[in-house]
Amino acid sequence: MNGSVAYDAEGQVAIITIKRPEKKNAINKAVAIELQTAWRRFNESEERVAILAGEGDEAFTSGADLTDLPELWRCIPGVGVIVDKPIIAATSGYCIGGGMILVQACDLCVAAESTQFIYPEAGLGFSGGMIAGMAARVPHKIAMEAMLLGNPMSAARAYEIGYVNRVVADGTHIQAALEMASELAESAPLVLAMLKRFVCEQVLPRGPSELMGVALRQLDIINTSDDLQEGIASFREKRKARFSGR
Repeated sequence: MNGSVAYDAEGQVAIITIKRPEKKNAINKAVAIELQTAWRRFNESEERVAILAGEGDEAFTSGADLTDLPELWRCIPGVGVIVDKPIIAATSGYCIGGGMILVQACDLCVAAESTQFIYPEAGLGFSGGMIAGMAARVPHKIAMEAMLLGNPMSAARAYEIGYVNRVVADGTHIQAALEMASELAESAPLVLAMLKRFVCEQVLPRGPSELMGVALRQLDIINTSDDLQEGIASFREKRKARFSGR
């Protein structure tokens, strides 16, 4: 893939990397769309597990780019694209705002010791609200502290509360994630997909903003379809529409 998101395959593992290190891997409009495309490519590929990372060690991602605000729902797996295969977040440095939403949407997380999880939106005066899902993944009071106070949370603290699976030495998080992914890739893919679907669809509750994102994804399919263009053309040409279902 060209642009600000790279897609690389290593055996049966896809490595999806946000590549804006000069902006601390901030998510702008283009990155959100490119990540959405990467999740679709992963779905259609032979790769069985994906690793999501940011280029360099300074930041996994600093969240939404305030100079070019994205439609964040697009790049969140399970919202912008339904992904049944396992996804591992590999974090280092700053993981801010939308970065925390990406991590909680992944199935597993390997964090370098340098990782700092921060959700500062209450102090900035805006929020998309998808962070509310954090309260379904860690104890309520701890989630509220992270959301409302916005204080940095270390990798060690994130491990302590069950937000990440492993904390590793700086510079080793990608390799540690690859080792975990390789183990997953040897498991039965149908079982992994079934278990993930059961958890995502029946166990974990969705917050209002997450549900809105899912609805926007469904509407986006209609609004960008060939059928919509055919419907408009047939109306203008006063003829019966010939829909293709695409």
